[in-house]
Amino acid sequence: MAEYRFLTTWIVDAERPRVWHAIHDMTCWPDWWRGVVSVEALGDDRYRHTWRSVVPYAVRFDVHVTRVDEPRLMEGQATGELAGVGTWRLWGDRPTVVTYEWNVRTTRPWMNLVAPFARPVFEWNHNAVMRRGGEGLASRLGATLLARS
Repeated sequence: MAEYRFLTTWIVDAERPRVWHAIHDMTCWPDWWRGVVSVEALGDDRYRHTWRSVVPYAVRFDVHVTRVDEPRLMEGQATGELAGVGTWRLWGDRPTVVTYEWNVRTTRPWMNLVAPFARPVFEWNHNAVMRRGGEGLASRLGATLLARS
């Protein structure tokens, strides 16, 4: 399986509790995060995600939230077309620094087959999705996205 490691940082000019609430409430992500098609609550801290962004392919995976330390940390285990761990961390009070660490493997045979050639496209696509997430979060909160990386 092809493995990917991503680290995204957003600095949002908003109070941490407001940022936390928006990120923690995954079922509302499609309302503000362009590229998130749907997030369905399955119960017991489990969610089914469907994402579609610049690359015209919908990626589906489930997330089981395994650790929460409000309003500082949320971690989840992904299974499905992507498998691995995602960790949100929040610091500061205003502005709020948000990091998202996403360590995943692709599980679809075709994704693994093309990974040696398509890796730059998959990475570019991930970065585009995360850029849209930072912009959408700031807009949702009526705040300014001060920085992203």
